Amino acid sequence: MVTQKRDEINMQGKKKFGKKSANQMNDISKTVFAPVYPAIAKNLVEELKIKEGICIDLGSGPGSLAIAVAKITDLNVISFDNSREMQRKAEENIKNAGLSGKISILHGDVHKIPLDNDYADLIISRGSMFFWEDINKAFREIYRVLKPGGKTYIGGGFGSEEIFENVCREMDRLNPEWSDLRKKNLSEENKKRFETALENIGVTYEINTKENGFWIIISKETPGALP
Repeated sequence: MVTQKRDEINMQGKKKFGKKSANQMNDISKTVFAPVYPAIAKNLVEELKIKEGICIDLGSGPGSLAIAVAKITDLNVISFDNSREMQRKAEENIKNAGLSGKISILHGDVHKIPLDNDYADLIISRGSMFFWEDINKAFREIYRVLKPGGKTYIGGGFGSEEIFENVCREMDRLNPEWSDLRKKNLSEENKKRFETALENIGVTYEINTKENGFWIIISKETPGALP
């Protein structure tokens, strides 16, 4: 049985994962959350129609979503995280999946992404944005790194109603605090907070409410960073 504390079931934020937390996150991603990532990968590919080029998975943790996307596309995926321990797990999982040639590891902070302007065709993330210290700065960086014509799929969801119900049932059993955290992160109030930030920085976006969560789709129209 995996016992989760609140700060141990989130991939990125003020807390940097130590070895114990990284092991627990890796375990939960391969058990309770295992069906979530392939479902999300399928949904985002079908919706955005981006199957080639470069994809960045922000707050990638043990690489579960990066692996799921690499398996069904021709994208070269970057597993990006600020935790060295999480990246060690990701590297091991990527190797075991036979995807070392399609997925690379990059360490860094979402508030200062160490990549050039107009670099990525697709930027994705599940769960990490709820713990970014400065969402305005983070989304400015994401926009800068995104190529013209590129899109994002950033937010939180579970892939389907059935998966959502199964995950909630098991996570509520493992950690009674998890339900409150999920409701807070995926609340209408929190969605409005992100909408306000995106309006303030002036990007073209839409927010899709689906899969018992919401996803931010930013579309970049012109090269370079925001003014």
